[in-house]
Amino acid sequence: MKKLFTLIALAAVALVANAQQSVKIESSADEVITVWDNTSAPHSSNQTKPEVIKKSGSGYKVSRSAETVFYLFKPENPTGHSLIIFPGGGYSTVNIGFGMAEWLKQNGITAMVVKYRLPNGHREVPLEDAGAAVEYLRNNASRLGIDPQKIGVSGSSAGGHLAAWSSVVLEGNQKPNFAVLLYPVISGQIWSAKAQWSTFYELLGKWRTPVDIENHSVDLLVNAQTPPTLILHSDDDVVAPSYNSTLYYKALKHHGVKASLHFYPSGGHGWRGSKKFEYRQQWLDATKEWILSF
Repeated sequence: MKKLFTLIALAAVALVANAQQSVKIESSADEVITVWDNTSAPHSSNQTKPEVIKKSGSGYKVSRSAETVFYLFKPENPTGHSLIIFPGGGYSTVNIGFGMAEWLKQNGITAMVVKYRLPNGHREVPLEDAGAAVEYLRNNASRLGIDPQKIGVSGSSAGGHLAAWSSVVLEGNQKPNFAVLLYPVISGQIWSAKAQWSTFYELLGKWRTPVDIENHSVDLLVNAQTPPTLILHSDDDVVAPSYNSTLYYKALKHHGVKASLHFYPSGGHGWRGSKKFEYRQQWLDATKEWILSF
């Protein structure tokens, strides 16, 4: 009996170890730049547990992300435009895929996928990484063949919140010139049992207040200096309801900001990397047209 218990215990330990084992992120990026981690960045998320990286479909799911990495895709004949991509994951994981960056590269647009640090309740951490990404491209514009005034940010779901948030509040060398938002989480005042509540919980922490939520609901932060923004959303999205995009578009237009809002009748949530999305070509065409208009 004792031997049986020992075997069971060893099997349980092996299962836990296997569940926590990380894989290495593989990509076709032309450059991979490790920026900093919680020990070297200006602010720390105070995450004490190690990162865990798991393969997820054609991409990766990173839990407890505590190291900032830029994956840079450089076209042979750059148009001068660039787009920084912040993956989604509800601020609890970073769900990394490279399909959009590869497509941008094929169309002459320099692309950067950002593995940002998760907040762990420290709201300044992902915003700090977003600003560093814009600043990196602007400081390396000549080397990369890009126009420092044609740098955009993009994100999906919680990554859409980070893209919108950074475009509104960052200033100077860290402020992007335009934005592309895919089914973004915008407001902490919209209820969604699937994502909305948890996104703001992860960003702001357990002891967030109504004022904290207001101060990070991006529709309430828009001003006349907010960069032009393209918004793409499916009307039947129950994870990040399409009302997020309606609110943001309304705020942009109220402040006289150039904006374009595209609703698709179906598709749900999380279609950025899907080749089966019915409106795939429409959203790609709209994105390319938007970027090249600057």
